[in-house]
Amino acid sequence: MYTEKVIDHFENPRNVGEMSDANGIGEVGNPTCGDITKIFLKIEDNIIKDIKFKTFGCAAAIASSSMLTEMAKGKTIDEALQITDEAVAEMLDGLPPQKMHCSNMAADAMHAAVEDYRKKLGA
Repeated sequence: MYTEKVIDHFENPRNVGEMSDANGIGEVGNPTCGDITKIFLKIEDNIIKDIKFKTFGCAAAIASSSMLTEMAKGKTIDEALQITDEAVAEMLDGLPPQKMHCSNMAADAMHAAVEDYRKKLGA
């Protein structure tokens, strides 16, 4: 059902945790399945210097959050905002159709974190 990449990112998630000095935080939940993803961003000079996540959810939700952090780290804000749920799923070599909402949560939480960062800047 899950690809090797999904299993790897679930069993060995990258960038897990909270960040006390985050300057952008976004949280998204899915009422259908009860999953929640929270993304923490440390942005300096328009670059995502660090990104962490906390996800309460299934293997696909955790793997999607882990992959998203790998994809976004080091990118400019605009480059990171181009990361779509489809791109996350593709980097994981696919997700079952009934689990695609998991990759939506990760991308949506990052977008919410960027929005939070921009609000704090007054932009």
